Amino acid sequence: MTSSQVDKQYDGSEAVGGDTPEEGYERGLGSRQVQMIAIGGAIGVGLFLGAGANIAKAGPSLIFMYALAGVIIFFIMRALGELLLYRPVSGSFAEYSREFLGPFFGYFTGWTYWLMWVVTGMAELTAAAIYVHYWFPQVPQWVTALVFLVVLFVANLISVKLFGEIEFWFSMVKVTALIGMIVIGLGVLTFGFSSAGDTASVANLWQFDGFFPKGIGSSLMTLQGVMFAYLAVELVGVTAGESENPEKTLPKAINTLPWRIALFYVGALTVILCVVKWTEFAPGVSPFVEAFAKIGIPAGAGIVNFVVLTAALSSCNSGMYSTGRMLRTLADNGEAPKVFNKLSSTKTPAIGITVSVLFMGIGVVLNYIVPEKAFGYVTSVATAAGIWTWLMILVSHILYRRAVDAGRLPASSFPAPGGAKCSWIAVVFLLFVTGLIAYDADSRICLYVMAGWAAVLAVGWAILKARNPEVAERREPEFEKVG
Repeated sequence: MTSSQVDKQYDGSEAVGGDTPEEGYERGLGSRQVQMIAIGGAIGVGLFLGAGANIAKAGPSLIFMYALAGVIIFFIMRALGELLLYRPVSGSFAEYSREFLGPFFGYFTGWTYWLMWVVTGMAELTAAAIYVHYWFPQVPQWVTALVFLVVLFVANLISVKLFGEIEFWFSMVKVTALIGMIVIGLGVLTFGFSSAGDTASVANLWQFDGFFPKGIGSSLMTLQGVMFAYLAVELVGVTAGESENPEKTLPKAINTLPWRIALFYVGALTVILCVVKWTEFAPGVSPFVEAFAKIGIPAGAGIVNFVVLTAALSSCNSGMYSTGRMLRTLADNGEAPKVFNKLSSTKTPAIGITVSVLFMGIGVVLNYIVPEKAFGYVTSVATAAGIWTWLMILVSHILYRRAVDAGRLPASSFPAPGGAKCSWIAVVFLLFVTGLIAYDADSRICLYVMAGWAAVLAVGWAILKARNPEVAERREPEFEKVG
């Protein structure tokens, strides 16, 4: 973008954070909802269930892995925050990829983020049905999955406010449960009550073969699972186009991320591993269920099962929300059928949501008939797609900072600390995690799937360009006042 082009679009007298094209969405997400969506995005099934297998692999050192990955996630979110306050738009990272890397990268990122949420939705619906099966084994799992699919689908069609309200309460359940677990665990450690009181000790973090009981290499291999647990923290970026006051709500949501990670991930795992020694955890069993059982809380397993159910439904709800918005962004740029660009009378991208839900519905059937290992494959594909999304955020931020330093673009009102340096650190880290995925035989398959997905998108791009050459042309971003 040239300086003259910037001058035409941005005269420097307007607040950067408030300038964005009117996209037709209802700005119906209040501060309370955006804050809780941000909190909920950092707490998912990856923590409640996935931590069990990772504890068995890494022991207490998993705490350090979550803390390390949490620092990188904060770098990613501050990079996204700077971009969001430069130009807050729904479908944010696809738009920034398009602006700073070119139309093909916007197209690729938008469709890949859509894929991430569709496959995540497939897995979460099946997981939710399994959790309900715990209480009602006589009800077929596909029936439960279908009911959840329809209920969340209808809620997403009604209004963005209803989506936000449902997500608020789902997140509230998760947050309350984790805080309760931490408080109870601290009580056991401090006062020694419950059946776990005699063995609960901070020394459990190093007494059984040390902090890295299986070596640093084994601990590093858990990073891919740890990163899956952090998927969806970027969802707050998708809400930018529908937040009532993005200039205030988005920075607040992003700046509270460190304490959320410290409390809900690092804090919760530290307390659990102090109360119950790491050798008693096993893959396939939630460490929270195991800890409640050791402490001897009545109906503890049922309580945690309910919490994990809300985590799965929360993720599926978020998936329906974000896929519809991403398809509309793609359609607006001529990279998906124009029909996805239409909004319903309630200002929701109903057609995009409907198509995405149909694909998630196929996943319910597939997950019902394929072996159990397929669930792991689906989550690894979601992780690979998420890593791509995070990389695009970081690279876009690096290029944006270059443009700001050169005077070609206006500075954001929410600059990332450390500038582009922290983004470079995060890029290297994500490439390292990708290398770990390639090294691991079980998770390597997701890279093959992503290679096939890239080939399909490349063919699609070639067809798009042949039909409409304008789709490959760079379009300058607009800086117009909202409403």
